[in-house]
Amino acid sequence: MNDTNVSNAILERLSDEWDSLTPEAQKAAKYVLENPQDVGVSTVREIAEAAQVKPNTIVRMARAVGFEGYDDFRAPFRDAIRRGAVSLPERARWLQDIRKQGDLGGLYADMVDAALRNVTETFSGITAEQLQAAAEAIWNSRRVYTLGVGVNNANARNFTYLASTGMVQFHAIPHAGSTPIDDIAWADHQDVLIAITCSPYRREVVETARLAKEQGLTVIAMTDSPASPIARIADHTFITHVDTPQFFPSSVSLIALLETLLSFVISVASDEIVDRVATFHKRRHDLGIYGEE
Repeated sequence: MNDTNVSNAILERLSDEWDSLTPEAQKAAKYVLENPQDVGVSTVREIAEAAQVKPNTIVRMARAVGFEGYDDFRAPFRDAIRRGAVSLPERARWLQDIRKQGDLGGLYADMVDAALRNVTETFSGITAEQLQAAAEAIWNSRRVYTLGVGVNNANARNFTYLASTGMVQFHAIPHAGSTPIDDIAWADHQDVLIAITCSPYRREVVETARLAKEQGLTVIAMTDSPASPIARIADHTFITHVDTPQFFPSSVSLIALLETLLSFVISVASDEIVDRVATFHKRRHDLGIYGEE
């Protein structure tokens, strides 16, 4: 049972025990039932103040449904926040709550665990054959447009920058002063669009992916769910896991996936790619871009 289901079960139990609660505990329970999103990010005093009861009333309410105290009662709600089951502002409040309690060691452990788990779960759902098929589509294309907005704009541009050390057909969009729809205006079946977006899905990425499909482009989707609007229309779909204790989705597994895809592109490319990469870096050395070791 996941953390969201556990916290929902607690709310159901609280509702079932309503008649056995004191009037004051019912006031506390009413607030929790109506504002469950506050539980994981609030101290016992903050919940008590919001419910207009004393802190020990909150503790008695928690004990009435089988918990030793408020901290145990709150734990599943905090876990749900860490796993991304609540909104971004609530997760930011939860982080601040951790900082106040001096629990950064726990946050550090959770961040490391989430990063490792995201990478493992992402690649466990992807086969080498899937990556090879996407890589061959990229290598055989005329142009490759990599689309990301927000934080994914930086991820798309990093992928394009790395690819440009040996290839010239890669373009990160949207271009400065443009829109992604305009950027693919003359693209067709000879081209590839790599579209990147995770929940909440960016409208401009979804609309551009749909338009690209209509124009005949091969669409490669990198997203967080098979139900994502770009996953349903793509020719190649890669699901990335983005869970994090932070209040924004993690990019760790996406970056790892993009780097891996690029390595597959180089693997299926013609032999000249090695010489092109070597020439690119020799030129940098010759121009003094790198400092002397």
